Amino acid sequence: MPTKITLIIGNPTNPDEFEKVYADVRQAAETFPKLQRIESAKVWPKEDGTPTPAYRTLDLYFASYEDASAAVATPVAGAVFGGLQGAQVEITGLFSDIE
Repeated sequence: MPTKITLIIGNPTNPDEFEKVYADVRQAAETFPKLQRIESAKVWPKEDGTPTPAYRTLDLYFASYEDASAAVATPVAGAVFGGLQGAQVEITGLFSDIE
């Protein structure tokens, strides 16, 4: 079954510095083995201008759960997750069955 990994990235202390790190993270994510598609999004603030609990999302699409699971066990995953952890942001990861 097609599977999507969604990374929900919390608000950074310094958005400008985070964006520099994120550019490298996104570039690394594009090299996941068997990755079919990638979507990156920046979350809009609330109507009153205050931030939401998430700053960005990164969606990684794979043909199967097995492909997605194998991808996160590669050195690429170390670069992606390590880069985000080094940026000191909260990360929530979800594996989803695409319907």
